Amino acid sequence: MSLLRQPLLLLARSAAVKQMVSTMPVSAGIVHSYVPGETTDSAVDATAGLVEDGLRVTLDFLGEDTTDRAQADATVHAYLEVLERLAARGLTRNAEVSVKLSAIGQYLPGDGHDIALENARTICRAARNAGTTVTLDMEDHTTTDATLATLRELRKDFPETGAVLQAALRRTEDDCRALAHEGSRVRLCKGAYLEPESVAFQEKLDIDKSYVRCLKVLLAGASYPMIATHDPRMVEIASSLASRYGREPGSYEYQMLYGIRPDEQRRLARAGETVRVYIPYGLEWYGYLMRRLAERPQNLTFFLRSLISKK
Repeated sequence: MSLLRQPLLLLARSAAVKQMVSTMPVSAGIVHSYVPGETTDSAVDATAGLVEDGLRVTLDFLGEDTTDRAQADATVHAYLEVLERLAARGLTRNAEVSVKLSAIGQYLPGDGHDIALENARTICRAARNAGTTVTLDMEDHTTTDATLATLRELRKDFPETGAVLQAALRRTEDDCRALAHEGSRVRLCKGAYLEPESVAFQEKLDIDKSYVRCLKVLLAGASYPMIATHDPRMVEIASSLASRYGREPGSYEYQMLYGIRPDEQRRLARAGETVRVYIPYGLEWYGYLMRRLAERPQNLTFFLRSLISKK
């Protein structure tokens, strides 16, 4: 499957292939299964539908590796707009936003770190005023320290800001211990990036073991764990661990991507669990989809299987 990585990355840059994928009947179905649309209205409508079904939502305006100040500013504006729309429709009790620092200026030359921090503060302030929160997305391992440093700065004024940690990284169990304190919202995912062996586990079994170790740290601590997984076995283990550590429903939550295992999302919600759906939207959906497949081409099989089962 690793042979697919470079071709997928090349396809991610092709406007012609994007047009073909989004207009062909089968391909269009694939796109809309995982990305509800390119506009704020499409994202808010999808949010409303999920909330009506008893689910919660986190919204990601797509865009990464921004090197243009105007593009970073446009991304901030998009977040302010969606927060305003969510508030106008009474959805902010059940919907928040997820933000990548690279989308709001982290890679700008010179003072990119400071620009991203100020932009993140602007979004956090708007989220608080709207009655909701922000989760700071994690990217590849080269940005982990910078992202956690920005998180610490943001939490001085916005302690409700959520963190994301990736179990594939060897460092993450220690990071979980550092963040497993009261009031700390922490999303634990396995990690979608292809990372070098020096910093990350390579085998699925090792990543799974790391995920369980990290889960134990978070559930045993005083934080609010956000358990991001579609793996049925991990969901079962998380449920068992929550019971072992005396965690009541509502003191943690499950998170899954829009369009993946929707029946399971609703089953968990009907069982009294808090379930949050991660909705990506915006013009950059094509690059998002292709990069996710390129980072871990094994995801291609998972995406195709989920299209068939939709469970």
